[in-house]
Amino acid sequence: MAWRGAPRLAARLLLPPPPRCPAGRRGIASCIDPSTGLTEEQKEFQKVALDFAAKEMAPHMAEWDEKEIFPVETMRKAAQLGFGGIYVKPDVGGSGLSRLDTSIIFEALSTGCTSTTAYMSIHNMCVWMIDTFGNEEQRRRFCPSLCSMEKFASYCLTEPGSGSDAASLLTSAQRKGDTYVLNGSKAFISGGGDTDVYVVMCRTGGPGPKGISCLVLEKGTPGLSFGKKEKKVGWNSQPTRAVIFEDCVVPVGNRLGAEGQGFSIAMKGLNGGRINIASCSLGAAHTSVLLAQEHLTVRKQFGEPLANNQYLQFRLAEMATRLVAARLMVRNAARALQEGREDAAVLCSMAKLFATDECFAICNQALQMHGGYGYLKDYAVQQFVRDIRVHQILEGTNEVMRMIVARNLLQG
Repeated sequence: MAWRGAPRLAARLLLPPPPRCPAGRRGIASCIDPSTGLTEEQKEFQKVALDFAAKEMAPHMAEWDEKEIFPVETMRKAAQLGFGGIYVKPDVGGSGLSRLDTSIIFEALSTGCTSTTAYMSIHNMCVWMIDTFGNEEQRRRFCPSLCSMEKFASYCLTEPGSGSDAASLLTSAQRKGDTYVLNGSKAFISGGGDTDVYVVMCRTGGPGPKGISCLVLEKGTPGLSFGKKEKKVGWNSQPTRAVIFEDCVVPVGNRLGAEGQGFSIAMKGLNGGRINIASCSLGAAHTSVLLAQEHLTVRKQFGEPLANNQYLQFRLAEMATRLVAARLMVRNAARALQEGREDAAVLCSMAKLFATDECFAICNQALQMHGGYGYLKDYAVQQFVRDIRVHQILEGTNEVMRMIVARNLLQG
């Protein structure tokens, strides 16, 4: 669904006004308003996403976490608003929006459930990879059902023995006529076992990045199986499993791009993935600032509201400042990626590093401000802390982000 019709769609669904903060809470101060600097069209995207987050996600966030529910039907409702293929071309069902638009939407959705939004961001990355690097037959075969979220996708790069050193991956794909025979395994795969389409990086040539290709597999392919569902600290609304290939026969027609192009495809996907996951962190941090603001106002100690304590005022001010700085950095990187600038990859790494570190610190400080209450699962702030901790690890660890930035600075 192209986003041009989104305002009419929102009206048709009778969505309520966007809850700038949950009921009973004071309005957002203009200094942290996420709509600042946006165009009217972008504000409309944001409004629809905030409405959806408040109505369809936030009321269920705790239950999804506690019961480890993968909210398929809720995500399909999101796809009806164009959120299944946000930056995918409209001719195959995508919304055709920019990277900045995408960041705005994921930040807004993440205020309702960061874990679910993070999976949706990975799904969007996979669909974009097929749309961008697939041929016309592949685009039309896979993208429409993924954009509608009739089917869901998983990104398969990490292996038990190759995390940050992704180019050393061992999963092999041996060419036999018009097929590949795939053997190996992938680790920590979001959606693994519950999703339908797997975008897999595998070795078709020699060692190093130039020997890696990208294949698309469908669930039900003989030889494709899955490990146990992992028990995680956060991200519990999306399943995580190992993905295992045992003499798994895949048609050559399922290869994206040329042989040896897979590592480049994976890294280009991750540039956007880093912006997406940073945007999810922004949504969690923004909501945590609002939760802390409310708690300081209503909680009394030593005969007066915590909000009167200057130390806590200063900490809240620091949280707000870091939030806005992170948001600006993420949006700057999104623009650079959309424009295809030479410095886009390093700016995405800088944004991912800064935003995920700072947003985790914001959420953690918000929990601290809640005192013992913040450690109870009755209070949402603890879930935001648990859900965004992994953002400093995935889509390239923040240590690798530092390596990328340093390499760029020193290469001249």
